[in-house]
Amino acid sequence: MFDNNDTLLQKIKRIIWNPMDPWLFYAMLTVYIMSLFLLYSADGQEISQLENKTLHTVLAFILLWFIARTRPQVLSNFAPPAYIIGVILLIGVHFFGITVNGSQRWLNLGFARIQPSEIMKIALPMMVAWYFQKYEMSLRWYHYLVGILLVVIPGALILKQPDLGTATLIMASGLFVIFFAGLSWKAIFAAIAGFTAALPLIWHYGMHDYQKTRVLTLLDPTKDPLGAGYHIIQSMIAIGSGGIWGKGWLNGTQTHLDYIPEAHTDFIFAVYGEEFGLIGNILLLAIYLLILARGLYIASKAPTLYSRTLAGALTMTFFCYAFVNMGMVSGILPVVGVPLPLVSYGGTATLSIMVVLALLMSIANQRRH
Repeated sequence: MFDNNDTLLQKIKRIIWNPMDPWLFYAMLTVYIMSLFLLYSADGQEISQLENKTLHTVLAFILLWFIARTRPQVLSNFAPPAYIIGVILLIGVHFFGITVNGSQRWLNLGFARIQPSEIMKIALPMMVAWYFQKYEMSLRWYHYLVGILLVVIPGALILKQPDLGTATLIMASGLFVIFFAGLSWKAIFAAIAGFTAALPLIWHYGMHDYQKTRVLTLLDPTKDPLGAGYHIIQSMIAIGSGGIWGKGWLNGTQTHLDYIPEAHTDFIFAVYGEEFGLIGNILLLAIYLLILARGLYIASKAPTLYSRTLAGALTMTFFCYAFVNMGMVSGILPVVGVPLPLVSYGGTATLSIMVVLALLMSIANQRRH
């Protein structure tokens, strides 16, 4: 009887564990546990956000398990409809979206409120990778132009919300796919040169006044310490006051005196830096670098163009989100509405990042099988 039960348990363990990549799973679990401590502190020692975060993570984990055990080529069939639905939802945001903090980014579907730009984090790189996989044996220069068009359409719709930070990062996810698909360095350098030459036009005609203010505030946040520079100044004070070892959990004065804005979402890294110090920052950065290294390793071993380009793009996108969030909170990048992956509060953001990890696990399983 014991042997039979033991065998059954082993079968259940294999069913649950086999789709998981150990490196990504344990890194994800570690960051999730850290996020619970941070949210409890940032929310004034209330448990409501912890409960919601746990619910979001459990639901996302179930979805992760199903995606991780599905072959990438099967998942690629969902790329075109996901992309089309995402674009339609972005158009819906333009006409029927909910305005929060001056930006029209959310769409109320009745049963839930979603942020369609989060869907495009996944749908866009999947669509571009699917397109290049389709024409893998006959790639020409015009295929890269079509790929760029696929990137620009959702990017332009997100810019209209307006949301420059998210639009830039989502377009970067699609451009990463194009890069990994073999775009020549000549084209890359030409694009960089063209973008650099167009910066004056972008500054005068393509940016809103508040976006220009954010850039100028980055250069000198003390120019408007109680207005545009308030976020950066307070977050830098919080991180700097943490020192080497931090003030300790629940002992962050900037956090608990409500000096840090959006402490549980975009600026949660300031809470972390104040309470856990430089040592804590290095630990979190090391975990993110582990995910980056593992994702690029999975991409390098992927057997198909679709898997290789998608894994590389998703990995670099994950790292860019972490870098931009840490950079803006630390005062080296302009303030944009970008959450810290796996740490910040938010159901849609948690779901999208977990799907990124799930797709990487699916690609890793494809190589293993």
